[in-house]
Order: sequence, then structure tokens, then C-alpha cells
Amino acid sequence: MNEQEPNNKTNESTEAILEGEQPPTEQPEVIEGTVEELPQIDPVQALTEELEQVKTQAAEYLDGWQRARAEFANYKRRVEAERVEMNSYAGAEVLTRLLPVVDDFDRAVQTMPDELKDKSWANGVLLIQRKLLNVLESSGVKPIPVQPGDAFDPNIHEAVTHEDSAERSNGQIIAEAQRGYKLGDRVLRPAMVRVAK
Repeated sequence: MNEQEPNNKTNESTEAILEGEQPPTEQPEVIEGTVEELPQIDPVQALTEELEQVKTQAAEYLDGWQRARAEFANYKRRVEAERVEMNSYAGAEVLTRLLPVVDDFDRAVQTMPDELKDKSWANGVLLIQRKLLNVLESSGVKPIPVQPGDAFDPNIHEAVTHEDSAERSNGQIIAEAQRGYKLGDRVLRPAMVRVAK
């Protein structure tokens, strides 16, 4: 009989469909009892909370962007300073190699006999010396000023001798042996000096 019961239900459904009626449907079973009520969500409060989250996230993004921008600006400044310094060092090496030539010109002019100073070739040598000094000056090279009686400064002076002197006190410069030069704040060659002891 158990086998015929499902068939009876199927037969009833089939007959109802053939006659144009709707087959009987099973209704879901309703369970009696209490259902916990879901909390009511205020849409304004939800939007306000979402807005606050978005504002916080936007502030984080803005802060990150500003930091990245500042880091990039610092990087550009650092790279530019390194480039300028590299150019300065490269130029400084060439200028340092020219300093002995300047020294030779100075010695030649100082020891030139008076009778040769009026010759045209001597004037040409003096012109070459002036041009060389102008090139050095336009490149930022300046002689380190040294006067007898100045205090010895190991940052810009190099002591060639320490001599007893009645005219100068201990640590004062007696005389300059070789001129020193600076490129900006950088010493290309210290001034060679004689120092009193």
C-alpha cells in the first residue's frame, strides 16, 4: 500500500492538470515561537559611518601622496647637488693641473729683465698670463690671500718651514712660498707658507 500512495498523489496531480486545474501544492509548515527581531539600521547613521571611513582613507592616501611627493623633491635636490658637485670636482681636477702653469708664468714675469719687458713677444707672454688668470677667475678659482703676520690656518695653509723670527710671534706667517687657490669654498691647493716658531 505504501507503493500505491505516491502513485495516487501523482495520479491526482495528473488528472487535475488534464482537467485544467492547478495541482494542489504543499504549504510550508509554520513553526510557532518567537523570532528574534533584527536590529533596525538607520540609513543616515550608516551613510555617516561610511563617509567617516572614506574620509579617513582619503586622509591616509593624501598623507602618503604628500610624503611621496616630498621624498621625490628631496631626491631631485640631492641628485642635482650631486651633479653640481661632480661637475665641480671634474672641473677642479683640470683647474688644479693648470695651477703649476700659472706658477711658471708668475715666476717668468717676476724674473723677466727690464730690458725685455718692452719687447712684443714679452707683451704676448703677459697677455697669455692675463688670459689664463681670467679663465681661472671666471671658473670660480680665486687665490688664497696671504699676508706676512697672518695667523697660520691649517685648513688653507701648508707650512713648508718653521723658522725663528724676531719680527713674528709663534704661529704667524713669515712669508708665502707658493700661492694657494680655492674653488668656491673648496681648497684646490693650500698656500705654502713659512711659519714663525
